[in-house]
Amino acid sequence: MTINSSIFNHDNRLSRILHEDSDASYKISKELLNLLPKEKLQPIVFVCIGTDRSTGDSLGPLVGTLLKEKKTSTSSFYVYGTLAEPIHAMNLEEKLAEIEKLHTNPFIIGIDACLGKVRSVGIVQIGEGPVKPGAGVNKELPSVGHAHITGIVNVSGFMEFMVLQNTRLNLVLNMARTIADGIHSTQLQFNLKHNFQPLPWSINQEKTL
Repeated sequence: MTINSSIFNHDNRLSRILHEDSDASYKISKELLNLLPKEKLQPIVFVCIGTDRSTGDSLGPLVGTLLKEKKTSTSSFYVYGTLAEPIHAMNLEEKLAEIEKLHTNPFIIGIDACLGKVRSVGIVQIGEGPVKPGAGVNKELPSVGHAHITGIVNVSGFMEFMVLQNTRLNLVLNMARTIADGIHSTQLQFNLKHNFQPLPWSINQEKTL
């Protein structure tokens, strides 16, 4: 669970998208494509943080599970953190170490639930820089990612632990579906872009098929 958007450096790019917008998944995909590495091909790793033991904090593993169902974990995109194998406060450091061993120079995107203002509930935030898991409930955990996706699932400021326990699953699930759809669309476009290889014609060669 990440605290509200004020923890992020405002010098960094941060987009806010209402998950109920009809084109929310498209907007998420567009913003995510702008954040991915362009100069060299790196493994893209999504670290979906949270636990299924708390409704509000289940956004990350729900996204991870939906991405696994969409077969998003491929040779270019990798997904860690699901309902079956969650990444949470107790195993976060261990899992991050495993990811660093498995992937050479990965570009990591942290996904986590977030608490914020009343008017911001239902907003998906995408931006540069890491997520800070545990900040919303005053836990000291390592920051995660070169970029982040957070979903504001409830209100911060008072008894955050109880707020997480009493967050509506319907909201969290709908937000997770929107985020997962956006990431899946990003993967399709990313693979199309990087798998396209121009034919090796010289200017003097005929270009017949």
